[in-house]
Amino acid sequence: MLDTDYMDRALFLAARGRGQTSPNPLVGAVVVSSEGVVVGLGFHERVGQAHAEVRALDMAGARARGATLYCTLEPCCHHGRTPPCAGRVVEAGIARVVAASSDPNPRVDGQGFEYLRAHGVQVETGVGRGAAAALNQPFFTLMREGRPFVVAKAATSLDSRIAAGPGQRTLLTSTEANHHAQRVRAEMDAIGVGVGTVLVDDPLLTVREVFRARPLVRVIFDRHLRTPPDARVLSTREAGPVIIVTTEEGASRAHLRKALEDRCVEIEVARDGTLGAALRQLGTRDVTSLLLEGGAALHRTAWDEGLVDFVRLYITPHTLGPGGVSLFGGRPFSPHSLLERRVELLGPDVMIEGYVHGPR
Repeated sequence: MLDTDYMDRALFLAARGRGQTSPNPLVGAVVVSSEGVVVGLGFHERVGQAHAEVRALDMAGARARGATLYCTLEPCCHHGRTPPCAGRVVEAGIARVVAASSDPNPRVDGQGFEYLRAHGVQVETGVGRGAAAALNQPFFTLMREGRPFVVAKAATSLDSRIAAGPGQRTLLTSTEANHHAQRVRAEMDAIGVGVGTVLVDDPLLTVREVFRARPLVRVIFDRHLRTPPDARVLSTREAGPVIIVTTEEGASRAHLRKALEDRCVEIEVARDGTLGAALRQLGTRDVTSLLLEGGAALHRTAWDEGLVDFVRLYITPHTLGPGGVSLFGGRPFSPHSLLERRVELLGPDVMIEGYVHGPR
């Protein structure tokens, strides 16, 4: 078998941790003996638990000596929630490490590779780099830009409208599309909406119909603290924290702030009032991925500030006409412009998703 074949297996393993490892990356590892026999397999299953390399080495035992370790990300070299993996690789007697990608975490960022080479381990990088980067876009975005990876999600009509009119609740998607939306919501760290969506739809912002082990962070972008203290989302604290990101002006409205904090809402302030600043505040909380569900003003702002990394659209067989609210505020956009585009039929609806600028 080729290096690419073993790396494909490591990537497959890494994906099994999807939705469970944040703020850590998804990592898979395979140990192959000098005779070409797979003797160890592992993936990072949950934050705080053993890393993929350690799991694979534990399985391999003494057979790891002289073997090759295939891993989807550079082995760490610092003490975090668990001991460093690079030292464990050396101790196990691994002769060669093939890694898909370096780790952009400033505490690693090539130092893991340097440690391995300094201790006589042959290191090769870049095998499966594209697939590994796509797998860990949330982690990479947080490390490099200090903000979550943003997925803009919307249901649209055939004429690219998301609502029949401003402030009108408009149900468009089918049961099949709704179930799909819940499944992908369950994989995200956080879900975000603008205060207008709270006022019009009064959503719960919870994961339904599918299991989710971790709390889901719910974020309301609310410049003037207009969120009602009796909003339904504030009654679902058992599902995860509710954060309102506001401006300094909004935060200064003491009576409104107290009413919300009395409902256990956490208030964050975006210092310069931009959405980018708001997202960086979430980054300080280790939120690696954010599902931006609208409404129209929030989507438009995210698009205008260049903060949308990925788009997921549910296109439905409806026509809302010129009075409807346009996707991204009518900004030039076509699903055909998305990179690595994927299309899936969901009952009468069509789901189209892809990157705005590609994995990086």
